[in-house]
Amino acid sequence: MPVTSAGLLLHRERGGELEVFLGHMGGPYWAKKDAAAWSIPKGELDAGEEPLAAARREFAEEIGVPAPEGEPVDLGPVRYASGKTVHVFALAAPGFEVDSVVSETFELEWPPHSGRTVAFPEVDRAEWMPLGRAAERLVVGQRPALSALVATLGGAAGGRVGDGGS
Repeated sequence: MPVTSAGLLLHRERGGELEVFLGHMGGPYWAKKDAAAWSIPKGELDAGEEPLAAARREFAEEIGVPAPEGEPVDLGPVRYASGKTVHVFALAAPGFEVDSVVSETFELEWPPHSGRTVAFPEVDRAEWMPLGRAAERLVVGQRPALSALVATLGGAAGGRVGDGGS
């Protein structure tokens, strides 16, 4: 059965450019990767949980602070090639800043076949980035959310997905 997750895609305008807030996936597999190693803060829905409630809960679990207040805009689902679905909500958060990420952890046998279990953060860091950089860094399955955001905002704030901005 395909997995369903929900996430919050924070956005703001900075210097005439649209920026989004993404988290770098934690753990040894992602440690030295940058391209396609970032994610919208998101996670699986609990049984009977509404997608927006799950998105807010997962944001707090992955970033370590509650999601900013405001009225999220439903960008709809994005579907991975694997069949996984992520329901994405956009939230304008012009004043949101976080000094450090304090993410929940997961356990993994590391190094492989060592018999030793190590805890790793789900997200090891997070930052604001322009759309062009976000399009390069975001996992492939979530990239359609950037286009949906731009379409929803009407192309405001000078954002173009994949423009290579820094």
